[in-house]
Amino acid sequence: MGYANKTFKRYVLFLWIASLHLSIEGRPRQPRCPTSCICTRDNALCENIRSVPRSFPPDVVSLFIENNKIKSISPNAFQGLKSLIHLDLRGNAFNCDCKLKWLVEWMHNTNATVDQIYCADPPAYQGKTINDLDPQSFDCITTEFASYQSLKFESISVDSFSYKNDDYIVIAQPFIGKCSFLEWDHVEMVFRNYDNISSTSMIVCKPMVIDTQLFIIVAQLFGGSHIYKRDNSANKFIKIQDIDILKIRKPNDVETFTIDGTSYFVIADSSKAGSTTVYKWNGNGFYSHQSLHPWYRDTDVEYLEIANKPHLILSSSSQRPVIYQWNKSQKLFDRRTDIPEMEDVFAVKHFKVKNDLYICLTRFIGDSKVMKWDGSMFLEIQTMPSRGSMVFQPFAVNNWQYAILGSDYSFTQVYRWDVKKSQFVNFQELNIQAPRAFTLVSIDNREFLLASSFKGQTQIYEHLILDLSN
Repeated sequence: MGYANKTFKRYVLFLWIASLHLSIEGRPRQPRCPTSCICTRDNALCENIRSVPRSFPPDVVSLFIENNKIKSISPNAFQGLKSLIHLDLRGNAFNCDCKLKWLVEWMHNTNATVDQIYCADPPAYQGKTINDLDPQSFDCITTEFASYQSLKFESISVDSFSYKNDDYIVIAQPFIGKCSFLEWDHVEMVFRNYDNISSTSMIVCKPMVIDTQLFIIVAQLFGGSHIYKRDNSANKFIKIQDIDILKIRKPNDVETFTIDGTSYFVIADSSKAGSTTVYKWNGNGFYSHQSLHPWYRDTDVEYLEIANKPHLILSSSSQRPVIYQWNKSQKLFDRRTDIPEMEDVFAVKHFKVKNDLYICLTRFIGDSKVMKWDGSMFLEIQTMPSRGSMVFQPFAVNNWQYAILGSDYSFTQVYRWDVKKSQFVNFQELNIQAPRAFTLVSIDNREFLLASSFKGQTQIYEHLILDLSN
């Protein structure tokens, strides 16, 4: 009986020791003092280090990291220090960029006392104290055009359009005589072929949606230009009309627009004997409405509104760009003025920033220009070197305004609008061979930029939004 009692006591003692051991082992291990620092019960002193240690004992109330060569700190450096009441980071050369934004936010929200610490970089913040910086002053959201897909064919024009709640791309391929239509593959997440219109030497395949009908204006260098309509019952495009070859001999650009509910398109003709012509939809077909600018060899036409009134700007190889204004009573365009001192302009494209109207003027030889409407005329505000450029295309993605300047001899330059400077700044370079046109399409809350290439593959880029503070 006594032996059994002793055995029982030993067994209970063993279980107590084992459970004590397990409870100690199961308890989370507390962070130790970093090897590069000296710690007391409440304080930590770190010297001659290049980076802030990853963790400290949780009971530390003062953190002294002085006179080191630290330029940045990890966002998790002070995680778990709930008792911290004092932080000293003096004597470090901090780079006050987006990677340090978290520290500025932490300093605004913590109850700990933080000594004055200064920025060494960037130049805009040099000499300023981090304590006085505002988290809202950090512009940490940027963008990028990342290569997404290459289409293995050459092209001269590209347009996007919406039809029956779907988005499409149409690309003119003059060397093989084809208008290629692309749609988005929601499974493979790429653009794929949807349909084609076969013809000869087309330079523009311009989509035009009127009510529930889809028309494609196919402008060709040889064999005349034509209009096709989408036959939904037959699920194909059918030719419905030829365009007068006496007026349109060498088309170079097509623009579509609507005035007072009536649909129009205009073709810029670049031949000596042709005439830039406006066509009007009459419910059954398109007929010639007005001839503009005969004998001037127009290379581009742009529709825009100036002071809420419809206008056309015609670019020509023989004279300065000419501005036409819509005469509401006569329902015709009247010549208004030209853009002075702007010879050799190949094309004009417009954009708006808030309520201000601007135009981008492309020049193959010389400098391309950005001009602003001042209420009575366009005034030059910016010049871009543009040897070999045939496209200077502005476009907007969300709140960002861009302009792309293509070149046959160098990289394509992407510019982004600087709101503070009220002008474009260099943003990114793209490697595109002989670009001729750009278009933007939005698919599944993603933005894609398509670039036609006259001497290489047609390129697709995705517009990415990046957070530099992460």
